[in-house]
This record gives sequence, C-alpha cells and structure tokens, in this order.
Amino acid sequence: MPMIHYILKDGSIRSVEAKIGSSVMENAVRSNIRGIDAECGGSCSCATCHIYVDDAFINRLQPPDDMENELLDGVASARLTSSRLSCQITVTADLDGLTVRVPEAQS
Repeated sequence: MPMIHYILKDGSIRSVEAKIGSSVMENAVRSNIRGIDAECGGSCSCATCHIYVDDAFINRLQPPDDMENELLDGVASARLTSSRLSCQITVTADLDGLTVRVPEAQS
C-alpha cells in the first residue's frame, strides 16, 4: 500500500498506509490526523481538509477543478501554489511517499 506522510502543525510527521482508490482526506480521518477536519465528509463543499502538497508530488496530481479552486480561494490559512483539498486527491501507486503539510488553521 502507498504511504502518505502528514506533517502536523507541531512539525511532527505521521505516516499512514493508504488504500489505493481512497482519498488523502479519508486516510487522514481514519488515522485521526489532527488538523484535517473534513466537515463535509469529502463532498468538496467545506475546504476544511486543506493541505499543502510537497513540491515533489504536485505535478503528479490532476490540477484542481473549478469547484476546488473556488473553495481554495476561501481557506483559512494562506493559499499557496501547493494548496489542495485532500478530499480531491485519490491515492494511486504513483503517490507512494506523498508528503503533505497540515496548515495552521482550517476554519
């Protein structure tokens, strides 16, 4: 199974085995990753699963669609070029080792 590394607000790292086809958000919630709230449950309507994707992986992802882009414009922490909603990233074998950082605030 691919491994996802979550860098938490305090700088610590939690590594989680992820099921292919699941979302980065689902793996965070299942593993109790603090700071990824996912209040809408993954329906791309709340932006409380905002993350920063490591530069080494950003080009492996499909770009955000219009809805995700609109929600990213309203996130609580700064929007960066690496900002994504974790509910919109589907885990693939190519994402093994994906590293994401949890922002300071979600709402």
